[in-house]
Amino acid sequence: MTPPIRLRAAAYVIRRGPAPALLVFDHVGMPEAGTQVPAGGIRPGEPPERAVVRETAEETGVTATVVRRLAVEAKPHPGTGLPRRTTFFLLHAPDGAPDGWLHQVGGEDGDAGFIFACRFVPLPLDGPLADGQDAWLASADPAWATPGTPSAPAAAKCS
Repeated sequence: MTPPIRLRAAAYVIRRGPAPALLVFDHVGMPEAGTQVPAGGIRPGEPPERAVVRETAEETGVTATVVRRLAVEAKPHPGTGLPRRTTFFLLHAPDGAPDGWLHQVGGEDGDAGFIFACRFVPLPLDGPLADGQDAWLASADPAWATPGTPSAPAAAKCS
């Protein structure tokens, strides 16, 4: 029997201004997890746009606004190999978002209680994010492509 596909939403939360910056975080005490963007599971019956706002708030404390859907990526989980499909979204950070902060994860998911070190980093990034999460940044703005990262497949981009 084929395992079910886990549906997920991932957020590129951008702080606008003269120099756009991306919201990322690291797990405090778990450097092996790597730098990531907010992302997580879509609950049954939950629209992906709502899930991405919820996950962003739970993982970072930021209430961001969805701008548009960028891409849908189907690839297995890097650790378990289980199938998953992630919808990537472009979001705008609220005005006055700070440069960096610590946040204790809320919600009911498996990462509840973790401490994340959140921060905005300038675009383009200096290097790739964990699990290739930066692959779709160029879909939001070609100038945001991570140097040295292969282009994402055009077939999966949203129109």
